[in-house]
Amino acid sequence: QMELVESGGGLVQAGASLRLSCAASGSERTFSSYAMAWFRQAPGKEREFVAGVDWAGGSPQYADSVKGRFTISRDNAKNTVYLQMNSLKPEDTAVYYCAPERVGRTGVYDNWGQGTRVTVSS
Repeated sequence: QMELVESGGGLVQAGASLRLSCAASGSERTFSSYAMAWFRQAPGKEREFVAGVDWAGGSPQYADSVKGRFTISRDNAKNTVYLQMNSLKPEDTAVYYCAPERVGRTGVYDNWGQGTRVTVSS
């Protein structure tokens, strides 16, 4: 299991920006072995995919709700994945989690950190 520590959340007003970070450690495989993704869970809702990136930082994918506003990136030298969030909206309010995609199991994410809370006020 990889240890994941998310940070960078906070309380902001609509239209503001935040940059989330996720530091990974403790995996038997190197960090660059994994595609990584960000998910979020709003109060009373299911956890949902936000953005994903392949092992090299390419092929970014985004949920329709965040396209054009959020950017996912990674620094394999620092074992860290980022989520730049611009033009935040109240509906972006959620706890944000990063997760590695299981090697050889496309779309399977089952290793979670504690998350970082983002609250966007209107």
